[in-house]
Amino acid sequence: MASLNTLTFIEAIARAGSIRAAAEGLAITSTALNRRLLALERELGAPVFERLPRGVRLSPAGELLVQHIRSQRADLDRVRSQIADLSGERRGHVRVACSQALLPYFLPREIAAYRRAHPLVTFDIALRDRERAERALVDHEADIALVLEPVRLSEVQVLATAAQPIHAVMCEGHPLAAKAELRLSDFVGHPLGMPSEPYAVRHMMDAAMRRSGVALSPSITSDSFEFLRNYPGLEPMVTFQIPIGLPPAGAMGGLVSRPLSVRDIPPGVLYLAQLRGRSLPVAAANFARQLERALEGAAR
Repeated sequence: MASLNTLTFIEAIARAGSIRAAAEGLAITSTALNRRLLALERELGAPVFERLPRGVRLSPAGELLVQHIRSQRADLDRVRSQIADLSGERRGHVRVACSQALLPYFLPREIAAYRRAHPLVTFDIALRDRERAERALVDHEADIALVLEPVRLSEVQVLATAAQPIHAVMCEGHPLAAKAELRLSDFVGHPLGMPSEPYAVRHMMDAAMRRSGVALSPSITSDSFEFLRNYPGLEPMVTFQIPIGLPPAGAMGGLVSRPLSVRDIPPGVLYLAQLRGRSLPVAAANFARQLERALEGAAR
């Protein structure tokens, strides 16, 4: 457990960027915190932090130490979960990093179903874009991640996937609502709302525009998919979403969605993943299996 206490003060210093600021957050004196740090560095035989003119940052040795202790903490969480299972009580804490589209409907439904069977399990849901979701797994800040079109996948194990074609969202009376599917060229001349550039839907659309030569300029750009999902009810604008982020059929409140043709944009892929080589705590592993089954159903 001492190593976990060590991680607490190292992470506090790294976040604050200075020993003095970290000491204030930890409610100890900067002298006491500096003594602990110097003692640790003597024990390691290497500096944990690089001293800069205006603060500190983790050294390469410090990065390795933090990663090791985070791995220890994750293993301890797994053992605690297994011990709780021995008593017949399914306890645990599940940490999920996910794309925005999972937040309104899919994850609330799945978490509620899991907690009906295991009400002692708690959850931490963190909104992360596709790059930061993978980083959360590597840094042991999340047990599992649900992300559309991840950036690398080199350090994670894929548990399940589901194809997600891009849909256009518009009011029922919009001229394009009469079509069963839409081409990129159909949107020329219509007001459009698009996600901002870090998001996978925008990345997929930009790539499709480069391939097709169709140039579309958004009237509104937003990093909120909730905003984009609801805005077409206020003016005849078209926005974009993946199916898993849309309300159930019949509950769109005067809006409709139409798929974009795969001739222009192939479906994206939603990935359920964990850190490669890591044994998940019991609660997280069981919830991941539940999500696998749900994504299999969503892909049909």
